[in-house]
Amino acid sequence: MKITLIPGDGIGPDIVAATKKVIEATEVDIQWEEKIAGENAISQYGTPLPDEVIESIKDNKVALKGPLTTPIGTGFRSVNVALRKELDLYANLRPAISFKGVQSRYENVDLVVVRENTEDLYAGVEHMVGEDAAESIKIITRKCSERIARFAFNHAIKAGRKKVTAVHKANILKCSDGLFLECAQKVAEEFPQIEFEDRLIDNMCMQLVQKPELYDVMVLPNLYGDIVSDLCAGLVGGLGMTPGANIGENGAVFEPVHGSAPKYAGMDKVNPTAMILSGILMLEHIEEKAAADCILKAVKEVIADGKRVTYDLGGTAKTSEMADEIIAKMTAG
Repeated sequence: MKITLIPGDGIGPDIVAATKKVIEATEVDIQWEEKIAGENAISQYGTPLPDEVIESIKDNKVALKGPLTTPIGTGFRSVNVALRKELDLYANLRPAISFKGVQSRYENVDLVVVRENTEDLYAGVEHMVGEDAAESIKIITRKCSERIARFAFNHAIKAGRKKVTAVHKANILKCSDGLFLECAQKVAEEFPQIEFEDRLIDNMCMQLVQKPELYDVMVLPNLYGDIVSDLCAGLVGGLGMTPGANIGENGAVFEPVHGSAPKYAGMDKVNPTAMILSGILMLEHIEEKAAADCILKAVKEVIADGKRVTYDLGGTAKTSEMADEIIAKMTAG
């Protein structure tokens, strides 16, 4: 199948090249349609998000994307936010899973954050009120709340998970978060095979730090989801170990959750794990589970060995060398 490939900015081209090489080693039949977005697109197109990028993803339905730098002074607050809005990629999926060999205070963490991607305070509907006050509007709708809750339950079933936790602040924000909770409760009735519970956002953060093993799939409004997904990344070693996906009815974009780290651009130095794990999510999405499982097994082995890993994982390998080691493990086993 044809998949849109966006190398991205900064370290993007290095980690995307590594990921592409690893995926191609599975021999899955993929034709890459490479498109430029972000800072590198401005000189050529006058915008960080050319129309042809959007059209390519609409046509192909799937994209693999490196991190993008959002330039100051353009029309977008964020190229990533603009992509999600243009394509209605309403579900943000961020697994956080422990890997043996990664330094962390926790072991055996296995969590999934499902974040609503299109509304809430994070949508940035705000304005000044005179010179001395600012107002942000928190918009929560029944439609978006129900569809993100349904996505979370369907993902739980597909991934063989057992529980969904809705996270909110409905004790104070009785209308907006109250509606989100009401919708999650209603959708939960459609999935009696999946356990359902809810937690207040502040308590949820404490619970995750104290006993993350109690949780499985969490579904949250946009802003809480952004914060909690980074918290969960911290439980498993940081953003360099955390993949991401933005999924809608008519398309899906897979990308790591970390930034573009421009100071390391072109140095073939940084950890490609989050990008490779995002590629694994993509393979699962296109129903190439055997290939996804093969890569994941090899990634776990390479990180556990600790011999051919990047500097942040305690090794001296280059980005490309770590990818080569992953491929070696795949072909050996």
